[in-house]
Amino acid sequence: MALTPQRATLTGLCAIVLWSTTVGLIRSISESLGATGGAALIYSASALFLCLARGLPRWRNLPPRYLWWGGALFVSYEICLAVSIGLAHNRPQALELGMINYLWPSLTIVFAIPFNQQRFRWWLWPGLALALGGIVWVLKGHSVWTPQLLWHNVMDNPLAYGLAFFAAIAWALYNNVTRRYAEGQSGVTLFFLITAIALWLKFAIGGQPEPMHFSPGVVAEVLFMAASTAIAYSAWNAGIQHGNMTLLATASYFTPVFSALLATLWLQLTPAFSFWQGVVMVTLGSLICWRATR
Repeated sequence: MALTPQRATLTGLCAIVLWSTTVGLIRSISESLGATGGAALIYSASALFLCLARGLPRWRNLPPRYLWWGGALFVSYEICLAVSIGLAHNRPQALELGMINYLWPSLTIVFAIPFNQQRFRWWLWPGLALALGGIVWVLKGHSVWTPQLLWHNVMDNPLAYGLAFFAAIAWALYNNVTRRYAEGQSGVTLFFLITAIALWLKFAIGGQPEPMHFSPGVVAEVLFMAASTAIAYSAWNAGIQHGNMTLLATASYFTPVFSALLATLWLQLTPAFSFWQGVVMVTLGSLICWRATR
């Protein structure tokens, strides 16, 4: 069956939905398998599915600067995101950490200004401020916001929040490195393999390993996440090559909303109304930043 522009666009939209399951699934898996062990198993299975779907990685074809700089940023991002969500003290905190990750669309555009000489209009800065304000609003929970409250929330789990913020920065930098140095090549499969190896090394030498409690449900979650990762990358490539790229780009900026909705359903959470206000602020801020560079 021929891939019409309409089908290609729908395929790309499916990729966005699949990626939006990440936060909820990572948290659910880490509760049974541990922050590091769960992440290592997720990326091992994902790497296997990507090898089956896209073939074995060929690192010799990758431009050196993309291979080394892009690879380091990609691996750092994936490890920091997965481990930060796994280290959350509870499920609501995991939801907050997942939202911090979605600062990357705004940061990608900001970093593109010095890195790729991206032109922009003045409303980029209010858009960035709105996205950052959305994260602050997410972190306040049910309370009245004060600087002391924000500091207390972050200091409750500084390692997890620090990793989540670093993940957003790393992915924004990776996007710019890829655009500048990748020359149309993709090292995603290789980077997933390296991520899995790095996580298993951390699991092996990081002191007493966390217990891993397997069950049919956990195994099904790992397999679903691995398969969805491989499918999402392939679907996104088809969508941006043959579909409506403007629609897909716009829809991708609503990923925080999709991710929050799916995570709350999967983790059986009922966040405060301020959480949803923060999600909307992050999404609108990202869209404003995007429009400022159109």
